[in-house]
Amino acid sequence: LGPVNLVAVVTDAGMVGCGAFDVDALEKFGYPAARVKPAGSASSIDSVEDLLRGEIKGANRHACERGVTVGMTGREALDRL
Repeated sequence: LGPVNLVAVVTDAGMVGCGAFDVDALEKFGYPAARVKPAGSASSIDSVEDLLRGEIKGANRHACERGVTVGMTGREALDRL
Protein backbone atom coordinates (compact mmCIF):
# COMPACT_ATOMS: atom_id res chain seq x y z
CA LEU A 1 0.00 0.00 0.00
CA GLY A 2 2.84 2.42 0.64
CA PRO A 3 3.15 5.18 3.21
CA VAL A 4 -0.06 6.71 4.52
CA ASN A 5 -0.53 9.63 6.91
CA LEU A 6 -3.55 9.34 9.16
CA VAL A 7 -3.98 12.79 10.67
CA ALA A 8 -6.63 13.62 13.27
CA VAL A 9 -7.19 15.83 16.28
CA VAL A 10 -9.33 14.33 19.04
CA THR A 11 -11.05 16.45 21.68
CA ASP A 12 -13.17 15.53 24.69
CA ALA A 13 -16.25 15.95 22.48
CA GLY A 14 -15.27 14.57 19.06
CA MET A 15 -12.68 14.59 16.28
CA VAL A 16 -11.62 16.18 13.03
CA GLY A 17 -9.58 13.99 10.71
CA CYS A 18 -8.26 13.58 7.21
CA GLY A 19 -10.39 12.00 4.49
CA ALA A 20 -9.36 8.47 5.48
CA PHE A 21 -11.72 8.54 8.48
CA ASP A 22 -15.28 7.26 8.06
CA VAL A 23 -17.31 9.86 9.93
CA ASP A 24 -20.57 8.08 9.06
CA ALA A 25 -19.40 4.92 10.80
CA LEU A 26 -18.43 6.97 13.87
CA GLU A 27 -21.94 8.47 13.88
CA LYS A 28 -23.35 5.02 14.61
CA PHE A 29 -21.44 5.13 17.91
CA GLY A 30 -22.73 8.62 18.76
CA TYR A 31 -19.28 10.12 18.15
CA PRO A 32 -19.13 13.63 16.60
CA ALA A 33 -16.66 13.61 13.70
CA ALA A 34 -15.77 15.61 10.62
CA ARG A 35 -13.29 15.08 7.79
CA VAL A 36 -11.14 17.66 6.08
CA LYS A 37 -9.96 18.17 2.52
CA PRO A 38 -6.66 19.94 1.87
CA ALA A 39 -6.62 23.72 1.46
CA GLY A 40 -5.63 25.28 -1.84
CA SER A 41 -3.71 23.12 -4.29
CA ALA A 42 -2.42 20.63 -1.71
CA SER A 43 -3.17 17.02 -2.56
CA SER A 44 -3.25 15.55 0.94
CA ILE A 45 -3.34 16.27 4.66
CA ASP A 46 0.17 15.57 5.93
CA SER A 47 0.21 17.35 9.30
CA VAL A 48 -1.98 18.78 12.03
CA GLU A 49 -1.32 22.24 10.57
CA ASP A 50 -2.70 21.04 7.21
CA LEU A 51 -5.74 19.70 9.07
CA LEU A 52 -6.37 23.03 10.79
CA ARG A 53 -6.07 24.98 7.50
CA GLY A 54 -8.13 22.49 5.51
CA GLU A 55 -11.82 22.70 4.69
CA ILE A 56 -14.51 20.49 6.20
CA LYS A 57 -15.84 18.28 3.42
CA GLY A 58 -18.13 16.12 5.52
CA ALA A 59 -19.48 15.90 9.05
CA ASN A 60 -21.78 13.45 10.75
CA ARG A 61 -25.05 14.42 12.43
CA HIS A 62 -23.50 14.63 15.90
CA ALA A 63 -20.82 17.07 14.70
CA CYS A 64 -23.43 19.14 12.84
CA GLU A 65 -25.49 19.36 16.04
CA ARG A 66 -22.45 21.00 17.64
CA GLY A 67 -22.27 23.60 14.86
CA VAL A 68 -19.79 22.00 12.45
CA THR A 69 -20.64 22.81 8.82
CA VAL A 70 -19.21 21.89 5.44
CA GLY A 71 -16.88 24.63 4.21
CA MET A 72 -15.54 25.85 7.56
CA THR A 73 -11.88 25.29 8.40
CA GLY A 74 -10.66 22.41 10.49
CA ARG A 75 -9.73 24.90 13.21
CA GLU A 76 -13.27 26.33 13.26
CA ALA A 77 -14.71 22.82 13.54
CA LEU A 78 -12.39 21.94 16.42
CA ASP A 79 -13.49 25.09 18.25
CA ARG A 80 -17.00 23.61 18.22
CA LEU A 81 -15.86 20.20 19.39
